[in-house]
Amino acid sequence: MTVFNRRQALATLGAATAVGLAAPAIAQGKKITLGALRFTSHSGTFVAVQREYFKQAGLDVELKFFQAAQPMAVAIASGDVDYAVTAISGGLVSLADKGAIKVIGGALSEEPGIDGQKFLASDAAFQAGVTAPGMLDGKSFGMTTAGSSFHYMGSKMAQAEGISMSFKPLQKVGAIIGALKTGQIDAWSIVPHIAKPLAGSGAVHIIGNVSDYLPDYQVTTVFTSTKNATEEKQQTQDYLAAYSKGVADYNAAMIAKSGSDDGMAEMVKLIHNYVYTDKSLEDATPGIVNGTMRLNEGAAMNVGSVRDQLEWFQSEGLVDSDIALDALIDTSFVETIGA
Repeated sequence: MTVFNRRQALATLGAATAVGLAAPAIAQGKKITLGALRFTSHSGTFVAVQREYFKQAGLDVELKFFQAAQPMAVAIASGDVDYAVTAISGGLVSLADKGAIKVIGGALSEEPGIDGQKFLASDAAFQAGVTAPGMLDGKSFGMTTAGSSFHYMGSKMAQAEGISMSFKPLQKVGAIIGALKTGQIDAWSIVPHIAKPLAGSGAVHIIGNVSDYLPDYQVTTVFTSTKNATEEKQQTQDYLAAYSKGVADYNAAMIAKSGSDDGMAEMVKLIHNYVYTDKSLEDATPGIVNGTMRLNEGAAMNVGSVRDQLEWFQSEGLVDSDIALDALIDTSFVETIGA
């Protein structure tokens, strides 16, 4: 197995059983670092921290926040982060091929009947007649980096519609938002807690749903270093069990609404500790509620969707064509679906 330091991981990117209530980790209070984005889709992690599920599993958790998927892959490979939740990127796949990373679970999926990710158009494009994804022929589409989830979603939509778009790498979500609002790019796709407030501003318009093109898309996954997956199995099981309890609480409050309005309000308040922290709770609440998507119970992984993503990366020449699916995923920790 290859062990990566930060410099080696960066160089690589540049070149490129359901979860149960496992017994607590042997070393109580074992320190681990979790990577996250300030998105509602990371609420399983936030709930598990706030309700001390990680602590109960014998894990002393530190959160480290990122602004894009690929830097998280680097951090996992270099050992700066132990576990993370984010979309599969070309960089992550390349690092998995080098033996540094394993996807061990699913986090967020597109699901029929649950409002999901949206395709957006700038006001300038919308006023010029771009009112549906199929009208984006010849237009520009924002992404963080080549091989990002944004690149994948836009490309799969374009293939389905038989159109061609130019993809613009802007590195960070904030930069994409700024470019879309000012008309520097024509379109983008993003989770609803960001899409709906942007559309409400009038500078951006919702023109379609990602689920129309990718109905069972495994949007984000749980991943770790190959070392943790193979040599720290108990710790990994403890992490996944605690994370899954956070997911179950989130789904119960926000999807099933088993706690009625009070339960939802309590969950929104908890999430606000991490999402829209620059806003008051009152102002942040609509965005958090709008971002409600079901998280994968028990961190179940849609293997069929992960396979499709890998095959797309390969077809685009973003990763080596001979990378096998089992180099990317370890299915020993969670239930798998769509295989």
